[in-house]
Amino acid sequence: MAFELNWGIISTGFIAQAFVKDLLVDPKTRDVSDVAHKVISVGSRSVESAQKFIDTYAGGDKSIRAFGSYAEVFADPNVKAVYIGTPHTLHYENARDALLAGKHVLCEKATTSNAHELKALLKLAKEKNLFFMEALWTRFQPITREVKRVAEEGNLGDPVVLHADLSGDFDIDNIPTTHRILDPKLGGGALLDLGPYPMIWAVVALYEHPSNQKAYPTSITGSILKTPLTGVDSSTSWTLNFTKHLRAQAILSASITLPASNPGVSIRYRNGNIHIASPIYKPASFTVQYFDKPGSGIVVREETKTFSFVGGGWHFEADEVARCVRDGKLESETWGHDKSILLMEVFDEVRRQGDYKLPEGVEKVFE
Repeated sequence: MAFELNWGIISTGFIAQAFVKDLLVDPKTRDVSDVAHKVISVGSRSVESAQKFIDTYAGGDKSIRAFGSYAEVFADPNVKAVYIGTPHTLHYENARDALLAGKHVLCEKATTSNAHELKALLKLAKEKNLFFMEALWTRFQPITREVKRVAEEGNLGDPVVLHADLSGDFDIDNIPTTHRILDPKLGGGALLDLGPYPMIWAVVALYEHPSNQKAYPTSITGSILKTPLTGVDSSTSWTLNFTKHLRAQAILSASITLPASNPGVSIRYRNGNIHIASPIYKPASFTVQYFDKPGSGIVVREETKTFSFVGGGWHFEADEVARCVRDGKLESETWGHDKSILLMEVFDEVRRQGDYKLPEGVEKVFE
């Protein structure tokens, strides 16, 4: 019998819609038979909104309860795990309430407004003996596992330089300043909204590489260009040096005023390259180039690998949560707490260097 995880859903926005639709995809379509998922309740700002969400994205399942508050989802005794899809400046409060109610948590990225908030949540989760994971869905997709295998099998050597970008033209001159991407109260801007995706590839290719021995970056250099509309960052770039064990550098960028570049990720080695197609949050293919000799740049062999699956790609992270809860784990071995902390500490430092401060009252924990 498959282990079935009962979910409560917090918020009814786009990302929650995508997640719930994936929970309803038959696990057999992705060769999964050990875990399954059931949506128990949905919380929104009104019962009507929650019910509309259920009718539209959960097939109108009459067994799913619609609540006009998040607190009612947290109090639902049948809910074992909570998915939090609210704006990231609300994550700390939402996740804290879920943990205090005894629920396991899958929280969208960026997990919190700053690293101190995240560390406070992780401390609470440990005290409560509850599972907590950042919802960096890209890490659990089959293509990411294959990139990691190719990168680490040894033929390319150690990584030297990684370029990764996620950009999207949000037409910021013609959207409301209350839009999530422009509103500083919601942590708007490129870094916190789009930045986790360039970072996930830096983590996979550099931080997770065996030669790095899980060493954090030895330096972080950031640059922020703000929009005069609301003061959030419209384009941000940051460079991470990994020099404790590797001699490698990640050059990362994000913008809300440009379309995505393609390839979105290039990982360069002395023996070849890996180019990952856009969009980097859900790439469908990557190409590996092998040189005739180290450092020559002459490609003598090239392989392109393509991937497809039923659903949007969010179900893979849900499967990971179910397995961890089933096995009594408090964190994922694939996307552990150390990686979420790394992301938030990098973002804190880039914001500090770029003088991007969130409005007073938004950040709840500072030390």
